[in-house]
Amino acid sequence: MQFTSQHKKAIKAIAASTVKITVAGIFIGYFHQYDLIIAIVLALYTMSTFYRKVFKPETTNWLLFWGMILTGALGVIAENLGVTYQYWEYHDLSDNRTLPYWLFFAWMLAFRIVYDLESKLMTLLHIKKAIPKAIVAILVTAIFPAFGEVVTIYLGVWTYSWPYQIFGVPLYAIICLVMLHM
Repeated sequence: MQFTSQHKKAIKAIAASTVKITVAGIFIGYFHQYDLIIAIVLALYTMSTFYRKVFKPETTNWLLFWGMILTGALGVIAENLGVTYQYWEYHDLSDNRTLPYWLFFAWMLAFRIVYDLESKLMTLLHIKKAIPKAIVAILVTAIFPAFGEVVTIYLGVWTYSWPYQIFGVPLYAIICLVMLHM
């Protein structure tokens, strides 16, 4: 198979998203004891994203904005349920909290990475039909957020108690990530 320039750009987009997820996971992993500082950094980055991608007249993208807000809110609700029912637990939190401060922003920014990659792949690979779009979306939402979780799990941020784990991420969690990010 010969790679076209579009295929090369798609591979570059996948590599860039992989780097973003990895850097975010390492940042959260190494500094998870300082979750308020992580929250501030991620909040600032979120505001920067809104300024650059949503609120500038030439780049207004309300789908990205509402997708980030909705994913952040639903993500925090899901996290609260998961911790409440002891499906997972966060480590090194102060003040007897069960959820870190940065959680809302991490969910929002994960949506942004997934959304950007899906958009680029659909455009670069000229995917226009519904079923191929759905397949790409499912693959991206199953792989990238789960990969980010692997990084943070191995750096001690949280632990799952659900069975059937792949590199520390349960199959249930991967299914939930797909449903939430879609």
